[in-house]
Amino acid sequence: MCRWLAYSGSPILLEDIVYKPSHSLIEQSLHARLGVETTNGDGFGIGWYGHRSTPAVFRDVGPAWSNRNLRELTSHIRSRMFFAHIRASTGSATQQTNCHPFRYGRWLWMHNGMIDGFSAIRRELALAVAPALFPSIEGSTDSEVMFFLALGLGLAEDPPGAVARMAGLVEEVGWRHGVEHPVQMTVAVCDGTRMWAFRYSTEHRSRSLFHSTDIEGLKELYPDSPLVRRASEEARLVVSEPLGDVPGAWNEVPESSYAVVEHGRYEIRPFAPARVPAPAVGA
Repeated sequence: MCRWLAYSGSPILLEDIVYKPSHSLIEQSLHARLGVETTNGDGFGIGWYGHRSTPAVFRDVGPAWSNRNLRELTSHIRSRMFFAHIRASTGSATQQTNCHPFRYGRWLWMHNGMIDGFSAIRRELALAVAPALFPSIEGSTDSEVMFFLALGLGLAEDPPGAVARMAGLVEEVGWRHGVEHPVQMTVAVCDGTRMWAFRYSTEHRSRSLFHSTDIEGLKELYPDSPLVRRASEEARLVVSEPLGDVPGAWNEVPESSYAVVEHGRYEIRPFAPARVPAPAVGA
């Protein structure tokens, strides 16, 4: 599986979040505590919003812990909203086009988990992608197919509804092919203004996901922490696993729910797949 983090708040150097915490994403690339694999070395990526409406991305196939370009970029890039992801492949090739986050227009998407039985249902799911979007798929991962399904199912108008319809479609196709638990996902998606993070699996045993505690409470608890002291009131983080062992800093995102972050406001809402007819695919 993978590890990832998503940040929203006042502009901050990426290295302050990606490298500096005691259990940073770079530390997790070698010593993850809550993931299926301890080591996540099958590529990495960052995506960030700057002065344009569309985000920039930097992805590479090597391990994050030894990439000098990543270290250099994160020490100079300051952003108000960014994603970072380290990959442990579930079977698809280790190549740049398979590294997260994925981008389309103003949207960023990253995923930890898998579509079980993907090789058996890949063709049917790919044919369910909107024809106008299909040429933009560059890689071979289940994660990217999930993204483009969600785009075609209304991500721009209703992100939670589109992700629910995507999950429902994957489940319907999977069940038709005898897959007992098709969906395993923690997903982050953003449009540069708002951010959503979903935790769901068909068997209701989802991968770990946490959100940061309100920053004002942390400042009272840890007035001498440089990272906490620099954080703005609207700063919010969603992570696959906590970036340190500071008591009270992290709250688990509940099973079958999603978080929405906008202008520092944070809300947890229930999540369930929406049933949509699975397309009929000929032989």
